Amino acid sequence: MEILWAPWRLEFILGEKPKGCIFCTLETEKTDKENLILWRGQHCFIIMNKFPYNNGHVMVIPNHHTDDLSSLNAAVQSEFIWATGECVRIVKETLGAHAANCGMNLGHDAGAGVLGHLHMHIVPRWRGDCNFMPMIAETKCMPEYLATTYDRLHPAFQTLKK
Repeated sequence: MEILWAPWRLEFILGEKPKGCIFCTLETEKTDKENLILWRGQHCFIIMNKFPYNNGHVMVIPNHHTDDLSSLNAAVQSEFIWATGECVRIVKETLGAHAANCGMNLGHDAGAGVLGHLHMHIVPRWRGDCNFMPMIAETKCMPEYLATTYDRLHPAFQTLKK
């Protein structure tokens, strides 16, 4: 069994939890840069993960609050998957990522950190990005501030048209 060390996420685990659904709250607020929202579509929005596994870790989130993928109508599912593909393309082009992991944790037992509102994680990957720091020093090396990564990614997401 391999172990993924992510001690920088402790703030998320132990930090104060907002009342209600964080994604529903963020979707209604109009402070996109502060909330790290990169793009808003008709049915979904794209946001940077505040507690990333790697630089450029973004998520596609449907506007509709549900934990049931099959409850999304065809138009929402279409935009959701299309936006996922565009995220992969943009993080590769803009950040120079070599690959990406995409996935959803559907439900508590699957490891969902935000229950009740499904979302797709897109985690950029680079050759050799698994270094010794998380294993030896319980430290994740994040080479860039979230705000700087946001400023790099945001212009590319503004060109998206579905």
